[in-house]
Amino acid sequence: MSGPKNCAARTTLIALIVLLCPLAWSQAIPPKSATPAEVKPEVPADALGRNSPRGAVLGFLAAARKGNAIAALYLDTRLRGADAEALAHQLATVLDRRLPARLNQLSDKPEGSVPDPLKPDEDLVGTITTATGDLDILVERVDRGKVGKVWLFSQNTLQSIPAVYEELSAPAVERILPEFLIKTRLATIPLFEWLAVLCVPFLYLLTGLLGRLIGWAVGACRRYFFRNTGSTNPRFLPRPIRLLLVALSVYWLMSTVGLSLLARQFWTTVIFIIVTIASTWLLMLLNRWGEGYAVAHRPSMSGSAAVLRLARRVINGLLFFAAVLFTLHHFGVNPTAALAGLGVGGIAVALAAQKTLENVIAGISLIADHAVHVGDTLRLGDIVGAVEDVGLRSTRIRTMDRTVVSVPNGQISNMSLETLSARDKFWFHPLVGLRYETTPAQLRSIVTGVRELLTAHPKLDSLSARVNFLRLSASSVDVEIFAYVFAIDWVDFLEIQGELLLSVMDIIKQAGAEIAFPSQTMYLAAHSSDNLAHLIPEFVGTGGREAFQDERDLHH
Repeated sequence: MSGPKNCAARTTLIALIVLLCPLAWSQAIPPKSATPAEVKPEVPADALGRNSPRGAVLGFLAAARKGNAIAALYLDTRLRGADAEALAHQLATVLDRRLPARLNQLSDKPEGSVPDPLKPDEDLVGTITTATGDLDILVERVDRGKVGKVWLFSQNTLQSIPAVYEELSAPAVERILPEFLIKTRLATIPLFEWLAVLCVPFLYLLTGLLGRLIGWAVGACRRYFFRNTGSTNPRFLPRPIRLLLVALSVYWLMSTVGLSLLARQFWTTVIFIIVTIASTWLLMLLNRWGEGYAVAHRPSMSGSAAVLRLARRVINGLLFFAAVLFTLHHFGVNPTAALAGLGVGGIAVALAAQKTLENVIAGISLIADHAVHVGDTLRLGDIVGAVEDVGLRSTRIRTMDRTVVSVPNGQISNMSLETLSARDKFWFHPLVGLRYETTPAQLRSIVTGVRELLTAHPKLDSLSARVNFLRLSASSVDVEIFAYVFAIDWVDFLEIQGELLLSVMDIIKQAGAEIAFPSQTMYLAAHSSDNLAHLIPEFVGTGGREAFQDERDLHH
């Protein structure tokens, strides 16, 4: 598990990426190129930026904020001069106090967002609440001759603005704060709004103090009621929860204190970023907790930690990617081109890492099927050894020579795997060869004695024990012994097998028989001893010739 420093670094990284991704994508995505058949006449650029609903609204707010008479040029009204400027001031004040902070959702296209197909030249800026009901703030696309079509605040909206303006009162912030904080401006922004930005880290520190206070209270209660003096204070309010509390506090302050539209737009964006980071971080922490819980409750599952770690990282990557896409969508950036590029790049990576992916998938299959466990003794082709580690890509085996062999999981999944340590019984199956001089009575005695030995032995499966006169082989009379041995491991089986073989040898000796040696007997036939004598050197050598001479003298 990563420490606090790693968590802080991760948070900073996520925050930077989330904040910078919209700008990066907007610069990276090239404009769509139109085919010659779809070429449309270029829309003449308006000096006031009224070519789109967003440009018209932002341009009007900027002009009104500066107290410029140009703000009246954004109105579709017949009024001129001071009357038009007064109406522009009233509209700016109403928008500043009542309009929802959704400027980033306004269309930046010359044709607008077209919310109503029946009114293609009309776009909705927002809806405000008045004493007489909800009022839609609309902009319309009006033809201005040489200037072309521009977006202006509609006449229907402007007719209701004076009545709404009369309903307004001084914001709560202006009644509470000193006048110099409100009148003093830096970059056209009041000083108290700059100071409010510095309050966010302070709120975060307050949530930390609140978490410690709750932990101290719970720890004190636990020590008092349970008489556990060694109990420590539990930790409450992890960092993602603290960020969510900060976002909730900022939202409550923003709705309570009357702020300007641009300030509310800024704080809405800040709240969105904080909530996105905190939610993603919290889900990652829950994912890590789930991994730790699964590993703790399934310790015997060999290789499960590696699979769960891979799953956690994949889920974390998907969570981060979803957060980036959600952020891009919020800022009005279309990530379609980026997703298409990622798809092509993903195919290229998959082709390049085909063998690695094959081994990883095979490793997951081996772990999920419980085919291999750490400590198992395996026979894998020509390799015999004990499994030391089961990874996602390969499995390490300690051989009988005490060397370590790493076998790719893709090969293991395609080979016959014999788990020697999984045997519940060991096979005792010797084949005893007796000399041909063994009589039938001796053979019956040996078979009966060995059978009684197997049946009476406490570590043998008596139901599987059998002793049979198997066959007459070339140089011996063969007796087959078959039984299953209950042994702890291979070493224990070897000890039991040695004792059984010694007991079998005692039974054979008691019966008066002997174990046969590999031998071969040759019989030669001839009409005369002279003809037989010259053949002897070819078969038996000098010793055989002397024996043959002695036998011939005896015959004569």
